[in-house]
Amino acid sequence: MCGRFALTARPDQTAAFLGLDEVEEFPARYNIAPTQPVLLAIAAPPRGLGSNLPDRRTQLVRWGLIPGWAKNPGDLPLLFNARSETAAEKASFKAPMRHRRALIPASGFYEWKRIGTKQSQPYWVRPKAGGLVAFAALMETWTEPGGSEIDTGAILTTNANPEFAQIHDRMPIVIRQEDFSRWLDCRFQEPRDVADLLRPADPGFFEAVPVSDKVNKFANTGPEIQERVEPVMAMAAEKAKKAAEPKPDQLTLF
Repeated sequence: MCGRFALTARPDQTAAFLGLDEVEEFPARYNIAPTQPVLLAIAAPPRGLGSNLPDRRTQLVRWGLIPGWAKNPGDLPLLFNARSETAAEKASFKAPMRHRRALIPASGFYEWKRIGTKQSQPYWVRPKAGGLVAFAALMETWTEPGGSEIDTGAILTTNANPEFAQIHDRMPIVIRQEDFSRWLDCRFQEPRDVADLLRPADPGFFEAVPVSDKVNKFANTGPEIQERVEPVMAMAAEKAKKAAEPKPDQLTLF
C-alpha cells in the first residue's frame, strides 16, 4: 500500500518531469497524508489538429477517492489506494479506471515493516537513481448535495517485487515517462490496453532508508523525518547486548 509520500522537487522540476511548461504551485512537502491536497496530472481536453499544446494538465485533488455515485462519503472507507488487479471491475474504481486515469508525481513514499506484534519500522523509499517518480492514479469528481464539486484521487498498488516484499506485500505502481501518454489516454486506450503497465517496479529501482517514527505523525512535515536511523531491530539487538554485558563494578565468577 501507500499511505504517505513526499514531493519535494521544485515546481519547474516537476513540470519538466511531467512534460509540461509549468505546474500549479506546490511547495515542498515531506509527509503527505490521505485527505490532504495532492498534485495530479490527467489528460487535457482534446486539442485541434496541429496543436502544440501538451496532452496533459495538472490540478490539485483530495487524496482519497470518493466515487461519483456516493451519497455520503462518511459511509465509505477512505479510498486512498486502489488494488490494480481489481480496479477495472470494482464499483468504486471502474469509471475512473476507464475514463480518468492519472499520474501523481512523487519524490518517494513511506512504508512500515511490521516487527513482532507491537512494533514497526518506517522506511523512506526513494528512487535509487534520484529524481521523481509518477504513481499510477485514478481521479474522480464528487458532487456534494449542495452542488459544489470535489476532485479526488487514489494511488494504484500491486503486489510487491521480491526485494520490497521484505518490507510490505504491496507497493505503488510506477509509470515510466515513456508510458505517460499511453496511460493517460482514456479516449483510445481501454483498461485492458494498459494492463501491462500495472506491474511492480523492477528490483533495484527503489532504495529503502530506515527512518524514525516521526513520520507517523502527519504534523511532522520537515526534512528531518527522512534522515536515516538505526533500524528498530538493530537498536533492540544492541540494547540487549549492552544489557547482557557485565557492569564495571560487577564481580564475575569466570
